[in-house]
Amino acid sequence: MKETLLEVKSEFTNYFKEREAEINGSLLAVLSGENLLFLGPPGTAKTQLARGICQTIEGGNFFNYLLTSFSTPEEIFGPLSLKALEADEFRRNINGCLPTAHVALLDEIFKASSAILNSLLTILNERKYHNGREIADVPLLSVFGASNELPEEDESLEALYDRFLFRYRLSYIQDDENFKNLLFREPDDFKPAASIQVSEIEKLRKSSNSLPVDPDVEVIITELRKNLQLQEIEISDRRWKRIVQVLKVAACSSGCPAVDRTMILLLQHMLWNLPEERETIRKTVFKLVVSGGVNTEKLRLDAEDLKTALNIDLKNELPVGVICDSCGEEFQLREKLELHHTACPNHSYKLKQEGNSRIHPYKNLVREIDYLHERSGKKNTLSQSQREVFEKEFETLVGIVNRVKQRLEEEKELLRNLMDANIWLSTPDRNEALLLHDAGSTQLSGTEALIGEIETLLGLQHKKSRSEEFRAAKSGYTDPSDSHTSKIGANVQVPDSGNSAGGFMKGIGSRFKLR
Repeated sequence: MKETLLEVKSEFTNYFKEREAEINGSLLAVLSGENLLFLGPPGTAKTQLARGICQTIEGGNFFNYLLTSFSTPEEIFGPLSLKALEADEFRRNINGCLPTAHVALLDEIFKASSAILNSLLTILNERKYHNGREIADVPLLSVFGASNELPEEDESLEALYDRFLFRYRLSYIQDDENFKNLLFREPDDFKPAASIQVSEIEKLRKSSNSLPVDPDVEVIITELRKNLQLQEIEISDRRWKRIVQVLKVAACSSGCPAVDRTMILLLQHMLWNLPEERETIRKTVFKLVVSGGVNTEKLRLDAEDLKTALNIDLKNELPVGVICDSCGEEFQLREKLELHHTACPNHSYKLKQEGNSRIHPYKNLVREIDYLHERSGKKNTLSQSQREVFEKEFETLVGIVNRVKQRLEEEKELLRNLMDANIWLSTPDRNEALLLHDAGSTQLSGTEALIGEIETLLGLQHKKSRSEEFRAAKSGYTDPSDSHTSKIGANVQVPDSGNSAGGFMKGIGSRFKLR
């Protein structure tokens, strides 16, 4: 099945330019028995793509219809059977219509009348058609819906919209070379050579039911749902349930032993309700999959905040006394001086030094104080309680950074291998995931530099060198006899998930609890 799918994908991507993600989604929708919606202007090869997908199904029937507000059930489900009427039965002749198709494209789907909607919802959700007193099984593998616009606020249309698990926003071809290929080089008629049997699809679905899901996938999906809820993006429980089944089919058809975290990248096409939500959801999905939810930018900001707070407290005690020349108040702490300046912005000051009677505006005074601080070389003015707080924060930050760095270094090759095995990822998605991984490593290097500056400010050079700890973390070795290092490691200890593919994510639960 995997080799056949790769052959089919290659044929389609060679012909349909700039449609790799849509082709992957269309094939996966057929294999998993889900419906797919194309949003976009006319003339973007929606009908041709859907027809081509149907042609890959051996013996597959294709049904295509453009709906209007005046369309009648007879046009979609077939005319009334005259023979049945003679027997006082209400039944349609469904041959050649939607209830007998394997793949269908319904253009302008949201213009369907209420007379069509009830039967259509049953077909989309249950693959059943009520033909008179009979309930017929519908062989539909997937229904492709197409529309230029989203449905208006209507309960029936919203229910119809929710039945389409895969959603894609189509646009016209952008690249000039691809545009020239479309006009002058590609034949008008596309007929795929490779084919898939319906029996193989049914076998694949049964096999995927028992496929295990990596523990990290469960964690990511749970966190993803929380993230979306915070952004007021609600996904129905029915969609989440179907999404998991699609991921199983995707993993099974890729020949993977379990649903790994790279499969979750496909969720960017299944979770958005409005087009403007797509980019937000895409970024959230990639962040959770690639870094396991560890925000390396947030780590850098935490380090900067710690350094800033430390600098403020270290320089709080003024190197010399300051007297307000306007009101005569004396100051020994920078904090008190700043509060006084805020209350009296026009006051001037002078330094309490022998033989110094020069009067300074506040800005000049600050520069003079900073100069005296640097010249005095006075680095440590922290009280014992302040030092304990800062050192504890520092150790926690070092522990998290060490652990994240180790994971990023160990997991890049594993992440690449997992993505190579996943046949449903588009080339841009693969590249973006690896770039995001590299960006996280770069940001982490900047955080390490900040940690070195904080270490200097705290005067910890006489203790075990932090650079040795970073090297130990990089090699995966920590000296158990070093109590200080053990203390740092204890802050980020994580249980082993027992799954090599989920190694990168095994500490995500502990990390959320810690942060």
